[in-house]
Amino acid sequence: MIPFSRADRVGGLIQKVLSNILKKNISDPRLKMATITGVKVSRNLKQARIYFTTSGDRQKKGAAIKGFSSAHGFIKRTLAHELDLKYMPDIKFLYDESLEYGAHIDELIESIKNENGSNHSTY
Repeated sequence: MIPFSRADRVGGLIQKVLSNILKKNISDPRLKMATITGVKVSRNLKQARIYFTTSGDRQKKGAAIKGFSSAHGFIKRTLAHELDLKYMPDIKFLYDESLEYGAHIDELIESIKNENGSNHSTY
């Protein structure tokens, strides 16, 4: 069994603490429906990419990006205080498009099944 690296453990901790911060300390309505889907921390622990998703349309996605940009300083300070790390990684918020991509792939597979099903029923 391969043990998790320090970067993986720090990423998991950032995700957990940030989820709590969003729930309890952020009052920005643009971030109310945001969900943290993952955190990737560089091996040297200097940078953290925080992936999030929102429910809704592209307009809500844009609003959430602006909300995270607005709250960046507060979030980083609060994370630094809560995590008590020697060095707080620089954080960057990125929209996680994997859920939308997965839904699109499911739709394509379903449409192929439906097309093949209708072709086979005529024989």
